[in-house]
Amino acid sequence: MTLNTSRRGFLKSAAAAVAVLYVGARPDGVIAAANANGAMLNPFVKISSDGTVTAIVKHFEKGQGPATGLTTLIAEELGVPIEDVAYEFAPSDAGTYNNLLFGPFQGTGGSTAMANSFMQYRQAGAAARDMLLQAAANAWGADVAELSLEDGVIKGAGHEAPLAEFVAAAAGITPAAEPLLKDPSEFKLIGNADVRRKDTPPKINGTAMYAMDLHMDNQMIAVIARSPRMGGLVASFDESDAKGIKGFIRAAELPNKAGVAVFAETTWAALQARDALAVEWDFSAAEARSSDAIRDQLIAAVNADPEYNVTGNDQADVAASIDGAATVLDETFYFPLLAHAPMEPLTCTIEATADGGVLLHDGCQMPTGPHMALSQILQLPMEKVQINTMFAGGSFGRRATPTADYQAEAALAFAVTDRTRPVKLVWSREDDITGGYYRPAFAHRVRVGLDDSGNIVGWDHRIAGQSIMKGTPFESAIVHDGVDHSSIEGVPDSPYNIPGQFVGLTDVAKATTVLWWRSVGHTHTAYVMESMIDMAAKAAGRDPVDFRLALLEGGDKDQARIAGVLKLAADKGGWGKAVDGRTQGIAVHKSFGSYVAEVVEISGDADTGVQIEKVTCAVDCGIAVNPDVIKAQMEGGIGYGLGHAMRDEITLTEGAVDQSNFPDYEPLRIGDIGAIEVHIIPSTEPPMGVGEPGTPPSAPALANAIAATGHRVTALPMINSGVEFM
Repeated sequence: MTLNTSRRGFLKSAAAAVAVLYVGARPDGVIAAANANGAMLNPFVKISSDGTVTAIVKHFEKGQGPATGLTTLIAEELGVPIEDVAYEFAPSDAGTYNNLLFGPFQGTGGSTAMANSFMQYRQAGAAARDMLLQAAANAWGADVAELSLEDGVIKGAGHEAPLAEFVAAAAGITPAAEPLLKDPSEFKLIGNADVRRKDTPPKINGTAMYAMDLHMDNQMIAVIARSPRMGGLVASFDESDAKGIKGFIRAAELPNKAGVAVFAETTWAALQARDALAVEWDFSAAEARSSDAIRDQLIAAVNADPEYNVTGNDQADVAASIDGAATVLDETFYFPLLAHAPMEPLTCTIEATADGGVLLHDGCQMPTGPHMALSQILQLPMEKVQINTMFAGGSFGRRATPTADYQAEAALAFAVTDRTRPVKLVWSREDDITGGYYRPAFAHRVRVGLDDSGNIVGWDHRIAGQSIMKGTPFESAIVHDGVDHSSIEGVPDSPYNIPGQFVGLTDVAKATTVLWWRSVGHTHTAYVMESMIDMAAKAAGRDPVDFRLALLEGGDKDQARIAGVLKLAADKGGWGKAVDGRTQGIAVHKSFGSYVAEVVEISGDADTGVQIEKVTCAVDCGIAVNPDVIKAQMEGGIGYGLGHAMRDEITLTEGAVDQSNFPDYEPLRIGDIGAIEVHIIPSTEPPMGVGEPGTPPSAPALANAIAATGHRVTALPMINSGVEFM
């Protein structure tokens, strides 16, 4: 399939053909509308004169469900069956489609899609409904209060007609500043477990277009020969052998000397030509450490005085409380670098437009960054850069880099051509695994003191790792007093009542470019916190669930909600009732505003082989807009967390990545988990994240189940700590 028009061009042509009603909410909350020409601020709802309703989705779809969730909100408030509402992805326009939790920045991430859009999209749907009702009232000479819009039909005052009859008139009506929203008791779609994903049919029948699917007329394929070590630069290259590859066009050094672009007529020819290329690298400023050296450095850091005192408590006082305790627990944990490894490797296409600009086709997670990068690299005004956001085959954080790395790479490759042919940048699976963007490596050392009654009297927690945010455009927002919050989240803000807690942080030099990874810092902090709580419960001779609940007693709503998921998971998971030959582990954690508890039940042991028989999950994410999507995201998050904890790591030898593809970076297999059961706690609280919160408790729940067989794992992956899996 060839796409030769922009989304913006399509909208312009559509507007010329039919009357269109656009509705949306400005950042200040004021509702506005435009007439048929579409000249409107912040459109989220488009209704054509034939009655076709389209939700303009500002968050991209990588499998996590916003195409369904945001469409549900529009359909609910508008009064139209969700089957009759289409969706399309918004163009790049940070002033219109910004993430309300990110500021003036358009992007998807941090499990914020529903949290920042819930009221915005409901208001947009309600405003559209009110405008249509007023148009009908004007036409019928009726009181608008007598009318209603249900199932796409306006009725009342003795009249009935499809909404399509009033679209043109409604486009000229000024909407109310505060449209009346439905009471939750009136919801038909929000919270309905029978609402199915909007993006499933096109993915099943093959009509869904991913960036890798795009093949444009006269396009060139570009692949990049990159330095195997971070910081390496091109010294020279020889393309003599590449010239013999059929389909090879040319090779060119990128303007930033970070690699050599190889252009060819096909992907296979480009990859073969790259293999034939001879590149000499300048490694004078490149990373040269191996994984063992990085690990040693991190372990040494957590055994020394920390660089930053996070909690402000006096470390000496906390240490004295622990030293004088009846029981002292002292454990060191290590977490390796991890790749994101989405199923669709990175790719995007750049083409020139008739107005002298460019159009980027991409599964674009954070359009504002690439928009700015293309503008700067290609020396174009921002209005000359357009982005067509397509489906993405996963991300887990990889498609959202502070540097817009692969889109910038595509722009650099496009810049060294004559710009007459579209350029499609393709990353291979090996490029992706060795690509240099990873979950950072971290070490923790925790000392916990318990009194004679098994109560915690002191908690000394030291963390060392590679900061994700420092040195990026996000540093000013995330890093405070030198502390990168993403390195420690989940420890100082733990909901447990922990007396005498000291938390210290030390930053260690990055061996690669590190990046947020599904659930970011919670990936390691939840593991440590829940492992240590489990060990403390055992040392106190207490049941792990009861021990946790005692640390949540007398608390606020936050603690009550986390206690709620803990109790539900324990109940539904049959806590303490495992059949002979099986053991259980439990973990609970709050991340991205949601509360998740998981019980992992296993058979076997570390020596004979562990089989995960069942995972029982309880989640409180506020209002469950799409229960089916929430369950799927919990299942995916659980599998992602478990698979990586079981087997995966990225290792370096003299700065170069050792792994390259799934045989040596093995994803979770379908047979690894016998069953997953998800239970959603009903709530009236605002909806929060679900894409990431399922991941943090999964690995510690598994670790605690394995520990119940007598084998405590404090260094990941588990297979490197003596655990065999069936």
